[in-house]
Amino acid sequence: MLHARPVRSWLLTAVLLATMGASAQPQPVSQARPAVDPSTRTLRVEGTGEVKAQPDEAFIDLAVETLEKTAKAAGEQNAKKMEKVIAALTSAGIPRKEIQTRNYSVYPDYGPPAPNETEPKLRGYRVSNVVSVHLTELSRVGSVLDQALAAGANRVDQVRFGLARQDAVQGEALRQAVARARKSAEVLAAALNVKLGAVVDASTVTEPPQLYPARFAMAEMASDARVATPIQPEEQTVQAKVTLIYVIESAK
Repeated sequence: MLHARPVRSWLLTAVLLATMGASAQPQPVSQARPAVDPSTRTLRVEGTGEVKAQPDEAFIDLAVETLEKTAKAAGEQNAKKMEKVIAALTSAGIPRKEIQTRNYSVYPDYGPPAPNETEPKLRGYRVSNVVSVHLTELSRVGSVLDQALAAGANRVDQVRFGLARQDAVQGEALRQAVARARKSAEVLAAALNVKLGAVVDASTVTEPPQLYPARFAMAEMASDARVATPIQPEEQTVQAKVTLIYVIESAK
């Protein structure tokens, strides 16, 4: 019992030394934004940039849909037809890696109930196989559609256009947004008769373009087999918004 007090003191000293040593170790750098002194006068401005660009890639969603008495028969028939469609696409020069399954479904198909019955009548099973075809030659979109339909595809869900060079377009939109925000700050500072200091905070929101769907009727596509289906992609619009906070320098 006489040694209890020295032991506690030694343990307390060790804990204090360990705590002091830990506090002296380098701490990880925080990613949080530096706080702005509330007493510092600031000027907050916003800018928006917008860039329009022609799409340079397309995605065609083609489907083969079959209906048979059993799910097995519907699946087998669907597989044979889809094989012919894919063979036609690869024969047209489209790499196999640019043809990917987008959706595959099997479900019962019901018709109206028979006379004097209330339950719907099972007509069979419907199998739907959807593949997405990626193209970078937009001039070929119409001819690829026609070839797929001729090979056995019986549904075209949609054609979507996009930008493969999206990063470059977004960067240009962001540069425009920053330039407009800076110009607004300069105009405001001149009107308020103050001097702008450094930028103490900046935030941005970049909105990527949405894939533009081009919908059309299959009857129109097949109206004239001698002419490729005309597909006209629309321009893609990329927007960026930026917020800048400037310090207002004190007058000397």
